[in-house]
Amino acid sequence: MGLFDFIKNEFVEVIDWTDDTTDTVIYKFPDKGNKIMNGAQLTVRESQVVVLMNEGEFGDLYNPGRHELSTQNMPVTTTLKSWKYLFDSPFKVDVFFVNTKQFTNLKWGTSNPIIMRDPEFKQVRLRSFGTYTMRVTDPKKFIKEFAGTNPWVRIDMVSEQLRNTIVSKLFEGLAEAGVSVLDLAANFTEIGERLKPIFQAEFDIWGIELGKFYIENVSLPEEVEKMLDKTTELGMLGDKLNQFNQMQSGIALEKLAENPGAAGTAGIGAGVILTNMMQSQQTTQPTTATSAGNDQQKMLDLLKQLGELKTAGILTEEEFNKKKAEILGKL
Repeated sequence: MGLFDFIKNEFVEVIDWTDDTTDTVIYKFPDKGNKIMNGAQLTVRESQVVVLMNEGEFGDLYNPGRHELSTQNMPVTTTLKSWKYLFDSPFKVDVFFVNTKQFTNLKWGTSNPIIMRDPEFKQVRLRSFGTYTMRVTDPKKFIKEFAGTNPWVRIDMVSEQLRNTIVSKLFEGLAEAGVSVLDLAANFTEIGERLKPIFQAEFDIWGIELGKFYIENVSLPEEVEKMLDKTTELGMLGDKLNQFNQMQSGIALEKLAENPGAAGTAGIGAGVILTNMMQSQQTTQPTTATSAGNDQQKMLDLLKQLGELKTAGILTEEEFNKKKAEILGKL
């Protein structure tokens, strides 16, 4: 190897980066301290942008394609270095490749429950998680505000910061949406679209665009979920519970009528029977003026039934008089 070849090898003539990873956002070209040959070939592939930096100041930016690095084609960098004469001389700059592809399936989630106001539950502790996508749209801002002089930035470093931003703004956005936690699941898509502008305002600081934002789940504390499950079960029963009580009361009356001698020992059931009979009349009580006559007739029928129970010895005089007063009061 001659002296000329040795000197030539000290200069960089070809600059490119083939990304064989799935998680690299910034890659600084390793020039090993060598200067770049004037006229060196720079290849920028799709989903890449190259930013030149000279002594901490941004130089030229190159979009996908093949470029020749020469002082004539590097107006910003040439101005920064104040090259006035030695245009053919090798030069020293830092070359940063920025990956501008869409990074998908990034996770976000609350590590601890967060208290938020709810129009129905007043205050409630919630956990939530989901996914989002992002990409770099302003390489210079991203390098300046996020990467700094870091020669290699991976997506997990970026997503950690973005996840913290999402969580800090999430419940602020949910509160503004004014949707009850009971209705969140039915409005995940709509709420996600409302929250995107809030998050984007923060992402703009780093030159990042938020693509998709998904809420996959919002969970309540275990004790609240159990209470809601019980409420749902009761709601599913509906009037079946009242019908069941009425049926049980009828069966008890039949048994007592068949066995009058058991009246003395069945006193414990008389109160239940009377209560169920009264509740049945209340739950089936008509509410319209045209049915007022039917309502009075039902009350009279109930009074008659009570008299029969007293005659059969099922009800005591005191119990009969008490219920009779209640019915007459309603009439």
